[in-house]
Amino acid sequence: MPTGLLLYSIGFVAALILALVMTPLIKKLAFKVGAIDKPNHRKVHTRVMPRLGGLAIYIAFVGAFLILQPFIPEGLLRPWDIDMINALLVGGTIIIILGALDDRFELSAKVKFLGQLLAACVVVFGFDIHINLVNVPFGETMQPIAEWIGIPLTLLWIVGVTNAINLIDGLDGLAAGVSGIAIATIAVMAAFMGYQPVILLSTLLLGGIIGFLVFNFHPAKIFMGDSGSLFLGFSLATLSMLGFKQVTIVSFVTPLLIIGVPLSDTFFAIVRRWVNKKPLFAPDKEHLHHRLQDLGFSHRRTVLIIWGVAAMFGVLAIFQSVVVQSTAANWITFAVICLLMFFLQIGAEITGIVDKTRRPLINFLGRLGLRITKVNAQSRGK
Repeated sequence: MPTGLLLYSIGFVAALILALVMTPLIKKLAFKVGAIDKPNHRKVHTRVMPRLGGLAIYIAFVGAFLILQPFIPEGLLRPWDIDMINALLVGGTIIIILGALDDRFELSAKVKFLGQLLAACVVVFGFDIHINLVNVPFGETMQPIAEWIGIPLTLLWIVGVTNAINLIDGLDGLAAGVSGIAIATIAVMAAFMGYQPVILLSTLLLGGIIGFLVFNFHPAKIFMGDSGSLFLGFSLATLSMLGFKQVTIVSFVTPLLIIGVPLSDTFFAIVRRWVNKKPLFAPDKEHLHHRLQDLGFSHRRTVLIIWGVAAMFGVLAIFQSVVVQSTAANWITFAVICLLMFFLQIGAEITGIVDKTRRPLINFLGRLGLRITKVNAQSRGK
């Protein structure tokens, strides 16, 4: 009976192989059913591309889990763990169906929102999984919160993270890579905490993502589509939420760090549209990946830069989850937040992700004698 590292390794390899096998088949299916992405003024690709790639990740994840299920040692999964896995599988199935339909028929924003809310309600009300403990900075212990706060907060978290991954899915391999880094971060944190069910689910998801990335990295042969971005967002939201409920050494900040790239991009998109007096949900070409390309970075270099930023957030999340046990944890958390806010603002002003002309913090630093020059690919080399 495989245990520990061997079990996770078998699951990872099984998911990887399934994704490698299924992705070309899903590509053919996408063309056959008309789930294709046509070029337009907002998109960077110039030819018709198949979508539905998320279906390959989902099949790899579920298939690998079913392969491993007979070999999972008795006692490894507690009743709450089984509920969490079932919540992820059932809710994820709703999401993948919703995303696949959108890849084919381009559903309205209202229909997609209702579908996401339904999947979130399955997690919360179907399996009684919701945020009920929060460790806020400068709190002595995990603080219980009332259901009337925890349930709406959980629904907001799941729907918000699900859409955040969707928003960054603009370049080949971008959303898949950022999601993979976030899931790998969760796996490492779960290993530190000895929480085996999360390690298992994370390694299965990671195997499926890496197998899909073989076909999705630039130049992509298939897009993950909304089926992929919504499924990965939902999975990330569900897995990262465990830090609120089950693992008492994780602070409120840690889950935010895990998905720092999509959340910060979403935040700046909201601020940008508010500043420019545009509808909050109006699409544009001013996201981080668009701005980096406007600065002259190539498609592949842009993706690698954002992967690097995502990895930095992941390292900070792991660091935060480890040091939060120390007596100085609250001050370390506060320092991490302050540094992040500082560098996020600097990055936003350099890239022009909110406004291409306003640079208040950089100008203030300039008055103090600190000069920050505009970064571009020509000055650094592509």
